[in-house]
Amino acid sequence: MFETSIYQKIYKKIKQYNSIVIARHVGPDPDALGSQMGLRDAIRETFPKKKVYAVGYPASKFRYIGSLDRLDDEIISESLLIIVDTPDQKRVDGALAEKFAYTIKIDHHPFIESFCDIEWIDDTASSCAQMIMELIFQTKLKLTLSVAEKLYLGLVSDTDRFLFKYTTPKTFRLVADLIDKTGLDITTLYPPLYTRPLREIKFQGYIANHMTVSENGFASIKITADILEEYQVDVATAGNLINNFNFIEEVIAWGFFTYDKNNSLIRGSIRSRGPVINETVAQFGGGGHAYASGVKVKTFDEVDLMIEALDKVCQEYQNILDQTNEVEENQ
Repeated sequence: MFETSIYQKIYKKIKQYNSIVIARHVGPDPDALGSQMGLRDAIRETFPKKKVYAVGYPASKFRYIGSLDRLDDEIISESLLIIVDTPDQKRVDGALAEKFAYTIKIDHHPFIESFCDIEWIDDTASSCAQMIMELIFQTKLKLTLSVAEKLYLGLVSDTDRFLFKYTTPKTFRLVADLIDKTGLDITTLYPPLYTRPLREIKFQGYIANHMTVSENGFASIKITADILEEYQVDVATAGNLINNFNFIEEVIAWGFFTYDKNNSLIRGSIRSRGPVINETVAQFGGGGHAYASGVKVKTFDEVDLMIEALDKVCQEYQNILDQTNEVEENQ
């Protein structure tokens, strides 16, 4: 018996509802915003009479991706909610799933919880933007140049220009189709994504000069509110810079822990070039991908415990590498 594909199930629900709300996670990055607005605009192009809203708190740093919408609260109970790039309900920005008529989740993070009627989760996808590309190519949703730009920005940001392990042959095929069908000029999209003010470059230098690197290859730095003020950067800047430290010979995993005085907590961004880190980060209330995770904790004492645990993960990883190399040398 023929089973309807996930693409067709989602498309059928999009056709069914006259009002659709698209949400994503708090503290959005280009993948969350590009997926959200790319899907919104594709639906609008396909169904001009539908009311389609992209909601959530705006991120001025990424305003070049597009603008968000003001939601008419009166239609919520009759609307379809599509949540992108968000694995758990508490991180959804601007929408409560239980208030909507029907809910769909599209996400590429490892599974945390089920809270939608339809859940399409693919943790092998490079980005949520890649999944939205798939959805468009597998259905009758319309692809315009503007939609392609938003989705490419999301994908290229989450893969750090195709550097990460989640970049697959499917990723390249979808991007090739995106360029082929729309004439997308990817070179015009990079300047707003990667151009930064001089103060951020100087702040990056501070991180490089002051981070601690253990003998096991874990690098870390604790950044206080005074340091942020000195360099005139905000609490999100360290997290935005973390991928720039990907290719340091002595480092296989690294974490930046920044004090957020507005919320009285510490935000941690952790990356890895080998050791699996998300399981350890989850023990401290965080989560994410195997090689890219985030966390929020209350004190730097908790940060010290996390650094110790992550350093142990790096040590175990190095031991496995040493054993493997020893076996290969003896063969």
